[in-house]
Amino acid sequence: MTAGPRHLVEILLPKQSGNGAPVGKEWFEGLLRELTDKFGGATSFVRSPGKGLWQSGGETESDTIAVIEVMADGIDPDYWRSLRKRLERELSQEEIIRAQEISLL
Repeated sequence: MTAGPRHLVEILLPKQSGNGAPVGKEWFEGLLRELTDKFGGATSFVRSPGKGLWQSGGETESDTIAVIEVMADGIDPDYWRSLRKRLERELSQEEIIRAQEISLL
């Protein structure tokens, strides 16, 4: 066990990109494999998508999202910033990754 804090990183992924194209199952599986290889494990909630609502220009917009969670021993800002930029570019989305410090019980 490490001495530093653990973090839960949530990656909020739309089921459709910003241009309306569906995001394929293979794309989700590839990202899950990439994160598993880097962190030793990842959990996806792809089959039970959530619904996101937000205000934009006085209108309510919505999308259907999947979530991938990763538990990490620490946060490498350069890695996560790079991944965030890549995913935002590939999916035409913003604010796609968040993290919180956690305690294992």
